Amino acid sequence: MKKLKVLVLCDYPGTPPASQDFTEELKKEDWKTEADIVNALKDLGHEVRMLGVYDDINAIIGEVKTNPPDVTFNLVEQFKNFSHYDRNIAALLELLGIPYTGCDVPGLMICKNKGLTKKILTYHRVKVPDFAIFPCGKPIHRPKRLRYPVFIKPLRDQGSYGIAQASFVESDADFIERIHFIHDRFHQDAIAEEYIEGRELYVSILGNERLEVFPVREMIFSEIPDEEPKFATFKAKWDQEYRKRWGIKNTFANKLPEGIPEGIVVLAKKVYHALQIRGYARLDLRLTPQGSVVIIEANPNPMLAKDEDFSLSAQKGELEYPQLIQRILNLAMRSQE
Repeated sequence: MKKLKVLVLCDYPGTPPASQDFTEELKKEDWKTEADIVNALKDLGHEVRMLGVYDDINAIIGEVKTNPPDVTFNLVEQFKNFSHYDRNIAALLELLGIPYTGCDVPGLMICKNKGLTKKILTYHRVKVPDFAIFPCGKPIHRPKRLRYPVFIKPLRDQGSYGIAQASFVESDADFIERIHFIHDRFHQDAIAEEYIEGRELYVSILGNERLEVFPVREMIFSEIPDEEPKFATFKAKWDQEYRKRWGIKNTFANKLPEGIPEGIVVLAKKVYHALQIRGYARLDLRLTPQGSVVIIEANPNPMLAKDEDFSLSAQKGELEYPQLIQRILNLAMRSQE
C-alpha cells in the first residue's frame, strides 16, 4: 500500500490557532470523528497534517502550496457558519487539483437542498413524502394536497438542525408559526413535508460507480408512547441524556419483512446515482406499516467516528475501521484518474 501525504481539513468554531495544533481539541468528545480518522490514517502509515477551516480560503491555498498533499480528507461541513458552503470547499480543492474524499460538488449541491433532492427522486419514481417549499419573505399558504400531520424543517441543513417536537404540526396556526420560526431563526427557506409513519432506518453506502451497501441501522424509540409521533429531532440524535430518558438508541434493524432488505439495497443504489453522490453517504428512510420504503433525506459525507452508524454498518459488513478509511482514500484518488 502506497504511503500518502494526507491533509485532513476540518471545521473550526472561529479563527483556528495560527499553530494549527489541535492536540487538546482531539481529546474532546466533539472531535471524536477527527481523532478517529487521524489515528486510523497514522496507523495505516500515512503522513498526516491537519488544517482547521472557518472563514479563510487563503489558509487552504497556502497550506496546499507549502505542503502539497497527495490527497485531502475533507471533513469540512460548513464555511462562515453556512452549511451549504461545503460544496465551495470541494470546488476549491478541484481548482487546486487536489484529490479529496467524499462527495463532489454536484452531489453536495443537490443533497443540501431537500426540495431539489425530492424533485429529482420524484422524477426517478422514488417514493418521497409529499412536500412544499416556503421561501423567506413570501406569503405562507399550505397547499390542500399537503395533509396533516406535517413535518417542517430548514431546507438546507443536515444533522437534524432545526428539528424539534414543534416541527410536527397538525393545525394551520402551528404550521404558519413553525415556518416563521425557521425563517427567523435559521434565515433560510423552510420545507414542509408529509409525516411518514413507520420505522426510522439508515442505510450506509460506499463507492463511486460500483457501490457497496452496508447492513441497515435503525433508530429505536422504546420509551415514547405508541400513539406519539417518533422522529429524529436534534436532541434525539445528539443529546445523550435525552436519548437515555426516552429510550432512544441506534441499533441494527431486525425482523425486516421478507424482501425488504434486498429491495433497500436496490433502492439505495438507485438513489445514490440519481443524486450524483460519490464517496460515501447515508440515506434516511421510513419503512411504513404497509411495507413501503420512503426516502426522507440523503446525507453525503456522514459522520465517520468509530461509533457512528456508518462505521458500525461497515464493520458489520466485514470492513474494519482502518480499512474503511483506506477505501475512502482510494476512492478519492481514483476520482481524479
